[in-house]
Amino acid sequence: MKIRVSSALCLAGGALTAVIVLNDRGLIVHAQEARLTTSPVGAARSTSLERFLTDTGTPLVSYSAIRRMSVAARGGKMAATLTARATLDDATGFDFVVLEESGSSLLRSRVLHGVLEAEREAKRREKGAHGAVTAANYTFDGGEMTPEGLFRVAIHPKRKDSLLMEGSILLTPDAGDLVQMEGLLVKRPSFWTRKVQIIRNYGRIAGVRVPLSTDSTSDILFAGQSTFTMSYEYEVINDVAVHTQPVISQARR
Repeated sequence: MKIRVSSALCLAGGALTAVIVLNDRGLIVHAQEARLTTSPVGAARSTSLERFLTDTGTPLVSYSAIRRMSVAARGGKMAATLTARATLDDATGFDFVVLEESGSSLLRSRVLHGVLEAEREAKRREKGAHGAVTAANYTFDGGEMTPEGLFRVAIHPKRKDSLLMEGSILLTPDAGDLVQMEGLLVKRPSFWTRKVQIIRNYGRIAGVRVPLSTDSTSDILFAGQSTFTMSYEYEVINDVAVHTQPVISQARR
């Protein structure tokens, strides 16, 4: 039986959102740069949300980072891993070099390599911020403090788009800094994909907000659940060497 695999993930520093669908007709990659720039939305419902939406901090314009990626399907019977050095700068754009890889050649070539290739193509075409956390794409509802001391705000997409999700964001209570985004894609990327759940973690290095990790699970018709994970270890950000990595929040719904 031919396997069909789907994953949804946040990719590069921008941060890139991609939905990967592997089926018997080949790999389909929907990729879009999900920039983390923000804009005001009327009267903010909290100081945290207002500060997040009006953030004018230093953007991520260049970096070098080690990406560690893994994918599994068919209940773990198929799996693959890949480690690459990914770079972004004005001169060459986005590029990557594979350092090591193992596991299923199908998943490595079609999914893990496919993710990086999709990101390179998206950066080359300078695709827009259709998945960004802004008032153009989302409405923001209420807010509550979590046991971890973070401020949770519900997000509701303004349109049915495979790059948008119904879920929530976690913000720091004072600075309104984005810590985590999680939810379900509101539009499935293919007929075979029944549900895609995503958790993205963010942090600041040298004052720059960057993605730290992405985890996703997908329910695939006839193939069961597939999982995808990716973590980032930054070496250089905006031409400044990185010596320490931020700790990823363990806060969950």
